Amino acid sequence: MGFHTYPVDRADALEDPSRYRYCSREELLAMLEPTADGVVADLGSGTGFYADDVAPFVDTLYAVDVQPAMHDRYREKDVPEAVEFVTAEISSLPFDDGELDGAYSTMTHHEYASPTAAADAEGAEADDDADGALAELARVLHPGGRLVTVDWSADGDSDAGPPLEERFDLATATARLEAAGFEIEFASGRPETFAIVATR
Repeated sequence: MGFHTYPVDRADALEDPSRYRYCSREELLAMLEPTADGVVADLGSGTGFYADDVAPFVDTLYAVDVQPAMHDRYREKDVPEAVEFVTAEISSLPFDDGELDGAYSTMTHHEYASPTAAADAEGAEADDDADGALAELARVLHPGGRLVTVDWSADGDSDAGPPLEERFDLATATARLEAAGFEIEFASGRPETFAIVATR
């Protein structure tokens, strides 16, 4: 997905319930506002930890991951009927314009948009892949569609998660989403993470 991908040999850690400390099932559903006939995408779905939580509330959930091995690990579980597997980069999604009602990423935004090359507060230009991923998300969401982003913050200081230099801070993440055509509905910085709800 660009900057790096989560190691498949550590995939078991993606099933750790302590992940809810950073984003609970209830928080994610409240931000996403899924509907029974909705079509949403889990961006960087991994082993399906959060896909399992969202799938019962939508008609179709695309589990998007660039690593086929992650899909294989997910298939070892009981995969909800609503889930469809998609192997793709976020910058090149196989969806029609406006096909999605919503999309979300949990701790994977930094994987498809490199903060070391991203636009910063001084106006440095973001790299093409990072810009392309956000533009692609704007393309596949219909007008009014929701994009939920929960990720590790560059303002954090924990040993958990990726190195600080691989992370975005809240201001940079929101500015780049706005530049891609999103309207920020909600943005919150927390001790180790940030949460953003943006609409197309």
